[in-house]
Amino acid sequence: MKEKSTEKKVVSLSILQKRWRKFKTLKRGYYSFLIILFLYLISFILPIVVGRSALLVKYNDSYYFPLFKTYQSTDLGQKKDAYGEANYRILKQEYSVTNSGNWVLMPLYPYGPNENLLNELEGNPPHPPSLAHWCGTDDRGRDVFARLVYGFNIGISFALVVTVFSFAIGIIVGAILGYFGGKTDIFGLRLIEIWGTLPVLYVIIIISSIMQPNFFLLVLIITIFDWVFLTYYIRGEFLREKSRDYVAAAVSMGAKDKTIIFKHILPNSLTPVISYAPFVIVATIFQLVSLDYLGFGLPPPTSSWGQLMQQGLTNIDNWWLIMTPLAAMFFTLLSITFIGEAIREAFDPKVYSRLR
Repeated sequence: MKEKSTEKKVVSLSILQKRWRKFKTLKRGYYSFLIILFLYLISFILPIVVGRSALLVKYNDSYYFPLFKTYQSTDLGQKKDAYGEANYRILKQEYSVTNSGNWVLMPLYPYGPNENLLNELEGNPPHPPSLAHWCGTDDRGRDVFARLVYGFNIGISFALVVTVFSFAIGIIVGAILGYFGGKTDIFGLRLIEIWGTLPVLYVIIIISSIMQPNFFLLVLIITIFDWVFLTYYIRGEFLREKSRDYVAAAVSMGAKDKTIIFKHILPNSLTPVISYAPFVIVATIFQLVSLDYLGFGLPPPTSSWGQLMQQGLTNIDNWWLIMTPLAAMFFTLLSITFIGEAIREAFDPKVYSRLR
């Protein structure tokens, strides 16, 4: 009888699977990635978790969905402040007092980022943190915690969009310069050096004086400047890789330039792109916060960490206005930096590195 083999099967892993497995071994980067990913996904359904509109209202045996439609206070029988859009927090209190079978289902944190709370709070804003308002209110009576969490979504989304578009431009331009070389490389680099000397902040100030900046305009302005740095990395990678034997083999087989660039060289040149991406995201978030702080960023009343810090400078005695956005930005940027270090480590061919 044949003896049964007790040897374990060796499972062959792709390079991507090996890098992912190595990334998971770096706990601080891996857990930071899970936390940031979870918070970012939650931020797209924030009105369900943090918001002033009720999720569901039962009134006179009928059901209403304020998340999808605006209801006037008179439509739902609200007595106090019975004008304009219904105030669902007050409506919930009125229903509980009358005990008429009507009810209101509110989000876990029932305050909106742009909602003025002066009619509900005593004294002048800003109000200090409390059980109802975890991070207090700003100088316009708006809930700071609600503005922080909505500002998180705006900051991360802005950074991701800018990074994707700037990387796309930088990869294409760098690939062309590095692959074709010669006069294309020389003249292309000179034009890039000239373009890179333009001061981004002054350009934004000039444009802001002409028109009101918005999310897409700021994405466009920062993208057309941020692609420059990546061009040098991709160009260097292409200059190195195009001298490899596999490129010579592809040329001898009659492969087109487009095929060689995007199918052969580019996949082997993406290590610096992936390694630098988290750090570019950090820098872009900081750019947006800085522009908002200086007053050249997103227009009010957009939820912004930079605008909160600017209010904190104006109201320096109200510590929560400066500490809460700084803390949110610190932990967010620190987590993304940990992710970037873990990615760099995962792409490092050495078994041990400085992180260990």
